[in-house]
Amino acid sequence: MPQSVAQIYLHIVFSTKNRERFLTGADLRQRVHAYLAGTCHNLACPAIEIGGVEDHVHVLCRLGKSESVSDLIRELKRESSKWIKGQAPQLADFYWQSGYGAFSISPADVPRIQEYVRNQEEHHRTVTFQDEFRRICHKYGVELDERYAWE
Repeated sequence: MPQSVAQIYLHIVFSTKNRERFLTGADLRQRVHAYLAGTCHNLACPAIEIGGVEDHVHVLCRLGKSESVSDLIRELKRESSKWIKGQAPQLADFYWQSGYGAFSISPADVPRIQEYVRNQEEHHRTVTFQDEFRRICHKYGVELDERYAWE
């Protein structure tokens, strides 16, 4: 077949280093999410929804046919980290954690995950990042080694 096609949806989750609450204020989070969406676009991995709270983000996107998951996430973190550090003096020490979660999503589940990502602020009024990540890993059958999960 001479044409290459792909339709792979990803739900990506990663935290700030040590879950520091760097992303305070709805305006900053909105700008970070928009920056992440632009980076996804530049990598031919269109963002569907990006959300999060002070200490982590969720990215729902389509994986481009020439991009690997690890390369996409490395670039998302690298580009956004540089940009965030330049936004205010108190963000100069900003870092993302080195790890991440990346989960494949069925096309039929995209609307549900999109809504979930969109409602992160409401969701995290009662659920911590750690509990949320444990639940997501359990749902997808991923064994989480907590000795290395929470840097």
